[in-house]
Amino acid sequence: MANVKNVAPGVGLCAAIAIPCWFLGEALPVVGGPVFAILIGMVIALWWKQPARGTVQDGIAFTAKKVLQYAVILLGFGLNLAQIAAVGAESLPIILTTIATALIVGYILYRVLSVDSAIATLIAVGSSICGGSAIAATAPVIRAKDEQVAQAISVIFLFNVVAALIFPTLGGMLGMSNEGFGLFAGTAVNDTSSVTAAAAAWDGMHPGSNALDDATIVKLTRTLAIIPITLALGILMARKEGGDGLGNFSLKRAFPMFILFFLVASIITTIAVAAGADAAVFAPLKTLSKFFIVMAMAAIGLNTDLVKLVKSGGKPILMGLICWICIAAASLGMQHLLNLW
Repeated sequence: MANVKNVAPGVGLCAAIAIPCWFLGEALPVVGGPVFAILIGMVIALWWKQPARGTVQDGIAFTAKKVLQYAVILLGFGLNLAQIAAVGAESLPIILTTIATALIVGYILYRVLSVDSAIATLIAVGSSICGGSAIAATAPVIRAKDEQVAQAISVIFLFNVVAALIFPTLGGMLGMSNEGFGLFAGTAVNDTSSVTAAAAAWDGMHPGSNALDDATIVKLTRTLAIIPITLALGILMARKEGGDGLGNFSLKRAFPMFILFFLVASIITTIAVAAGADAAVFAPLKTLSKFFIVMAMAAIGLNTDLVKLVKSGGKPILMGLICWICIAAASLGMQHLLNLW
């Protein structure tokens, strides 16, 4: 455990940045608190460079790494596995197709465009699973640098906003049913806030629709893919760092322990609700998880060179665009194939 005295100033700074960003995110959910935090952090970093920060930098680094992992663990308390199994099962073929599409397209683009491997991984995982939460879970596993996380978050944010704005109109033009649009929003939009914004906009355009509830369950089902994908990445990283021989492989080193705690949190929630507990009991922990992510994004922003980020953004943005289009096409195609739309 890091020395509390050393990290407290930096953690406090990140929390101070996160508080107004949280309320901005509540007011503008299509953007979200994490994006405001990372942008404000990068602006501050333009004039307050790391050498001048002194001991505050220790807490900023702690927030960017450890607090980010704590956020993922607490995220598990928002997942009721029984509810996901009951409602999300019919969406599973579409979810698996969109995830596979994003990962395959992401790998091809990584090779073709020569995108940095960590950025390519984060964009592919963020696009395929659940935006910022998936990036938060994956970044520590692949040892991603803060600037790489910032790049991926920026790309995901861009297409989240576009999706939330145009998908409700697109769904209407395509003649989608309310259930169909819920599946579409839940599988083709990346981040939870944007999924909610898109589905809520659809419900507003179609009185009596329940697309928001359907999209939320589908989105939560997608979130579970964090577990196998981070485990697979952890194994790949451990083998890469330990050499090619299997004798050097360590499962303990490969397994991201915070993902295990994330799963344990989900199981606790599931058992407690099944035993009669009110799911609202876990709501504060879920809220704290979201606030921790905002804090971590503020820290990542403080550790990011905005000028360098803008100059190197072309290829990642192109990769994010192609992944986004392919995921949307895969979601619509699978729905059509399964006669759901």
